Amino acid sequence: MELLQLKYFLTTARHGNMTRAAKELYISQPALSKMIKSLENELGVTLFDRKGKHIVLNAFGEKFLKRASQALSALEQGVAEITEMSKENVEIISLYVAVGSMLLPWIVRRFRDKYPHIRFNLIQHPGKTGKALTYDFAITSEPLEHNEHVILLEEEIMLGVPRQHHLSSRNEVTLLELQHEKFISLTTGNPLRRTTDRFFADLPFSPDIIFESDDPATVRGLIESGLGISFIPSILWSGLLTEDIKLLPIRGHRCIRTIYLSWPTKEEPTGLELSFLVFIQQLFKELLPIDKLSY
Repeated sequence: MELLQLKYFLTTARHGNMTRAAKELYISQPALSKMIKSLENELGVTLFDRKGKHIVLNAFGEKFLKRASQALSALEQGVAEITEMSKENVEIISLYVAVGSMLLPWIVRRFRDKYPHIRFNLIQHPGKTGKALTYDFAITSEPLEHNEHVILLEEEIMLGVPRQHHLSSRNEVTLLELQHEKFISLTTGNPLRRTTDRFFADLPFSPDIIFESDDPATVRGLIESGLGISFIPSILWSGLLTEDIKLLPIRGHRCIRTIYLSWPTKEEPTGLELSFLVFIQQLFKELLPIDKLSY
């Protein structure tokens, strides 16, 4: 289906007359009729009914008119936005955020305070399209192949327990003490879940996970309800926590995760990319310098 077919169809529907529509489009009536017929053949239905010298949309035509109008309007809006961007000399940073999505408003606002002409294309849930993910930068908890990276942050993973839980009176725990506890966890495949699963690689048991969610706020709510315990990143999740959850250091294991800023390996970064690289490293230093972590 071609864009020109949609334009010809909408013009014909508006006039209800092939002759007037062809005149507006600066084409012959036979050429317009042929284009409409081609569109109908592609759809497998007729879109117009003839009434004397006029043509009117039938039920199929009315339905298609609504969608065709929306499609053409969206395309025209896209063209207008691109035109406006080119006039404003707008630059775009494509940012893939696999972890720390709660920091996005903070990152975007602070960077645009310094560079107001910059726009962000934010990628959070790329899905399984089979297509290679395209980005300028990525914030992840795992190194990415064919990328360069710097470490933005290393944060301690702690145990979050409800205030009424029997472990809440403790100042610290070990993983071995958690064999019979009920866990709340992020879903399989989540980067944090992969990190915490590795904590048990050398232990004779795996955590007893009774609830899974792909939403950190839901995990928090389930802990607060007293339904179980969970592993909590001590820095990036700190804004989600309430007084109803106590964080306990985990001793005997190095329970941490590393947050990377990665970018595809290429010859030379642009000036904008260098500015963002310096900016975001400085921004994460405000969270907590790496050398001040306790394990």
